[in-house]
Amino acid sequence: MNTPTQQTLNSTDTPPGTAEETASPAASVRDLNVSFGAVHVLKNINMMVPSGTVVGLVGESGSGKSTLGKTLVGINKPSSGQVLIDGKDCTKIHGKHRQQMRRKVQYIPQDPYSSLSPRRTTGQTLAEALDPHGANPRKHREAITHALEQVKLDPAAADKYPHEFSGGQRQRIAIARALILQPKLVIADEITSALDVSVQADIITLLQNMRGTIDSAMLFISHNLAVVQQVCDQIIVMNHGRIVEHGPINAVYNNPQHPYTQKLLASVPGSPTFTLD
Repeated sequence: MNTPTQQTLNSTDTPPGTAEETASPAASVRDLNVSFGAVHVLKNINMMVPSGTVVGLVGESGSGKSTLGKTLVGINKPSSGQVLIDGKDCTKIHGKHRQQMRRKVQYIPQDPYSSLSPRRTTGQTLAEALDPHGANPRKHREAITHALEQVKLDPAAADKYPHEFSGGQRQRIAIARALILQPKLVIADEITSALDVSVQADIITLLQNMRGTIDSAMLFISHNLAVVQQVCDQIIVMNHGRIVEHGPINAVYNNPQHPYTQKLLASVPGSPTFTLD
């Protein structure tokens, strides 16, 4: 599959890697704007996440990264523009059809401690993802076992509660919950930032090993540029609610075109623990 040509973007530019260049984008965003009251948070966003790829989304705090991720998953409502998942505009779908479409986009939150219900076993949590109205772990045992094995957890974890796991194990369960639906797109929102350094390394290794073994695309939101370089195929750089650069990971890191990207990369000391905060 072709990857986008590196390009800096103005607010009205079409992003590199159009639908014609990529056979089946998992997600496309066209002229997207999001406002909260009088505050214009996302401004004319155009981007694409190709199927089967991991795309990093970086920028300083307040740049609009998490707002974009939450808009893609349907938490935030666009002021204007299109969000296309598997070629269908989610902003024009309502009711049951919207719920069905939203199952194709899954969100992994930052905090592994608050994202899992303490009253549900892992098996119940994963079964609920598959069938919200009839969360029966026995009925879905095969799918649950496969999801846990994907994230390198023993299938026996299905019978345990969140308090029996470490932070890193809980984050693996959150990843399994997202993947069990075989979504088109997974939004991973700062999923290593709440973990200590050694556990971060384990999750990064897991994501690296999973690349190429799952069909889902991933939008990997992070402050950590070193981690993004390890995990991602492409990178999108945001600044003040706009995309300023988008391209293959090595091309952008080796030859950044936009002054903001140059500034970010020039300040990276090469440590895996470096962040933009």
